[in-house]
Amino acid sequence: MQILITGAAGDVGKVLVESLADEHEIVATDADPDAPEGTRELDIRDLDALTEAFQGIDAVIHLAGAASPESDWDSVLELNIAGTRNVLEAARQAGVRRVVYASSNHAIGGYDIDEEWPVTPDMPVRPDSLYGVSKVFGEALGRFYREAHGLEFVPLRIGWSSGDWGAADSEVLRAMWLSEADTARVFRAALEADSPDGGPYYATSDNGGRHRWDMTSTIEELGYQPQDSWEAAAGQE
Repeated sequence: MQILITGAAGDVGKVLVESLADEHEIVATDADPDAPEGTRELDIRDLDALTEAFQGIDAVIHLAGAASPESDWDSVLELNIAGTRNVLEAARQAGVRRVVYASSNHAIGGYDIDEEWPVTPDMPVRPDSLYGVSKVFGEALGRFYREAHGLEFVPLRIGWSSGDWGAADSEVLRAMWLSEADTARVFRAALEADSPDGGPYYATSDNGGRHRWDMTSTIEELGYQPQDSWEAAAGQE
């Protein structure tokens, strides 16, 4: 497949560009003019530029946007709400078949704060921040585009994606850790799965305590098989 990645200069984007290039043709894009060589400059605030860039693309991995739970309203409105709408509308106009959307556990972070586990995909959303609210919006808008326009939309509620297992300084972070290799595995599964039903799909590594977030549909519908764990990375297995 020909796959375009928005936000490809970020940590997750770099992992995916490197990991998916052996099997697919990758078009790496980012708004940062100082992004790594080979990255095309593309701003998700520009609908026309997105629509042009998406021509001939089979699937889009949408990572770009305000990435911090501390992001303010102006940032999430411009990038995560309006920007995500632009990505989905450009995909519709350009005839893209599938969009894989980087959602977040912050869409249901209220359960984590109150330690009300396990959390399943069909439970009411409980965002813990404006950032989380913007991810809920992206999931809802993607479902609209799926049902109204036939765009295949796969939202991944990503755990804590980091190559630095040592930075997981709490038990909850260790439970939701997503290794770089498992990050590549779950996005590859989301790209290649046959007719997923729209999720949302939780994504962590096979950590102790990961059952706080029910990954049954991620495993059964997408075919994701986590192979790493925080305990193994830390030498505790």
